[in-house]
Amino acid sequence: MPPPHPDATPPAPAALAAKVRTLAPSMTRSMQRVAEAVAGDPAGCAALTVTGLAERTGTSEATVVRTSRLLGYPGYRDLRLALAALAAQQAAGRAPAVTADIAVDDPIADVVTKLAQEEQQCLADTAAGLDTSQVEAAVAALATARRIDVYGVGASSLVGQDLAQKLLRIGLIAHAHADPHLAVTNAVQLHSGDVAIAITHSGRTTDVIEPLRVAFEHGATTVAITGRPDGEVAQYADLVLTTSTARESELRPAAMSSRTSQLLVVDCLFIGVAQRTYEAAAPALSASYEALAHRHDPRPRHR
Repeated sequence: MPPPHPDATPPAPAALAAKVRTLAPSMTRSMQRVAEAVAGDPAGCAALTVTGLAERTGTSEATVVRTSRLLGYPGYRDLRLALAALAAQQAAGRAPAVTADIAVDDPIADVVTKLAQEEQQCLADTAAGLDTSQVEAAVAALATARRIDVYGVGASSLVGQDLAQKLLRIGLIAHAHADPHLAVTNAVQLHSGDVAIAITHSGRTTDVIEPLRVAFEHGATTVAITGRPDGEVAQYADLVLTTSTARESELRPAAMSSRTSQLLVVDCLFIGVAQRTYEAAAPALSASYEALAHRHDPRPRHR
């Protein structure tokens, strides 16, 4: 693995945990052990030499150095300094804990606090990892699309529905497909000038990848919203928007954290499209609001 560019700035200590969460899924298992060790115990690892950390993780010195470079540091010495700084920040209460797992006996007040911290971290990680040039390209394609299809299953299906209804309210033709058979049969009708969006945290959900592949082969502009930019879904995506890959716990499955990240990306796309199409979007939003206004009026209506 090549070293970082000499002009590259190593990530700030507080950004280390986000780096580990984002990059760990694409690492080898031995590198993951090193990354998980430094993220889980920055103070303990900061006290170790490169040999000591290799022994602790059951890896090699070369693996420790490669992991350091992948995380953005020129070498282990620089990573070790960042770990020491992160440990000091955590001890002083200026940085959140690296994990916020919820235990089965946690009181509800702790649950609220931990979930809030985790949601905030998911949003921060996603914002830091998003390639804004890819977002801008997706916005441009959506703003001029003849038709937009969105694919997702499970929690991702709910996110897809949210995006479709937002786009419908500003006058675009958008449909969210949760049924994989309907998704494929609709994807066959897409062509150049249309947009297909696949939402899959894992990047390997067959029921989402299949319609995206069909849309891709028929010439539509394809977009993947995923936590795994190296996943299979990326093979059929013209544009990839990466979401946070927060670690799972027993009581907090990936669907919860991925949904938070996906909704941020969806909102970025919607606002971007609304900005580009403001002259048409504003009246459409106003009309949809007026059409529903009476449903929000608590006063009784007289016939």
